[in-house]
Amino acid sequence: SVGYLPKDRVIGLSKVARIVEIFSRRLQVQERLTRQIAEAIDEAIQPQGVAVIVECVHMCMVMRGAEKVNTRTTTSAMIGIFLTDAKAREEFLMLGHTRSL
Repeated sequence: SVGYLPKDRVIGLSKVARIVEIFSRRLQVQERLTRQIAEAIDEAIQPQGVAVIVECVHMCMVMRGAEKVNTRTTTSAMIGIFLTDAKAREEFLMLGHTRSL
């Protein structure tokens, strides 16, 4: 889930998807991926805030070692108003949760 609260500029949905795709193609850890997506959007349009939640299934958990099929790892990155305003953060989290039900 990716969300931002615009200030002066907005970004198209396809651009958000492209940013996610660019960073997710790199070999890296999930925590860095989450942060890079948030920072790229923040730098591009300088909104009031950016919130990113990434939920992944790690094949190392599914196929090797623990062999936990339904295990998911969730990371988040909050910038600006989503970091400082609990109400804005809660609204974003509720929207993301509702979508995944």
